[in-house]
Amino acid sequence: MSGRYSVPAARGRFEEEIKKSRFVTTLGPASSVDEANARVAEVRAEFADASHNCWAFLIGPPGSTTTVGMSDDGEPHNTAGRPILNVLVHSGLGDVVAVVTRYWGGTKLGKGGLVRAYSGGVQRALSSCDVAEKVEWTTLDLAFDYAFVTGFKRVCPDFEATIRSEEYGEKALFKLQLPLDKLDEIQSALTQLTNGTITIS
Repeated sequence: MSGRYSVPAARGRFEEEIKKSRFVTTLGPASSVDEANARVAEVRAEFADASHNCWAFLIGPPGSTTTVGMSDDGEPHNTAGRPILNVLVHSGLGDVVAVVTRYWGGTKLGKGGLVRAYSGGVQRALSSCDVAEKVEWTTLDLAFDYAFVTGFKRVCPDFEATIRSEEYGEKALFKLQLPLDKLDEIQSALTQLTNGTITIS
């Protein structure tokens, strides 16, 4: 896993009417199952009088199905939750939750119509969704000879690394924060810079 991926930047909403039924799709970020469940509960409370609040979430990087959840909330089996999840899995976004609220309009849509309505609402909500980049960070403790300090400080920006603290005792001690996906690269660069004398933990 690269340690960085696209996620929804904020909550967004798309609304449409299909054969007199009103569909409201609410889409947003969620970085844990608890957060996803909380988002679902918020929408459910907001639309407490709706016929159905169907939902799905995907936690983790885009396309991963390790941590997912879904519910048809009373609609026929696999006509709502699964179609919503399918769209999320292929959306290119991670850490995403979608709730599609339906106000029944008196006309049956049939299974195929329901699948199209639920997946279509999520697709349209996604197309207008602002996207942010999620970066997973890690920290490193480094110890090396003073001779390499200038070179070290020069290479840090190449790896989006930020110096969190520095101390000078017997050796130069630094604490670095950097994106997880830059970890291997910076370790080999620093090993090369210090001729293998650096201690990394």
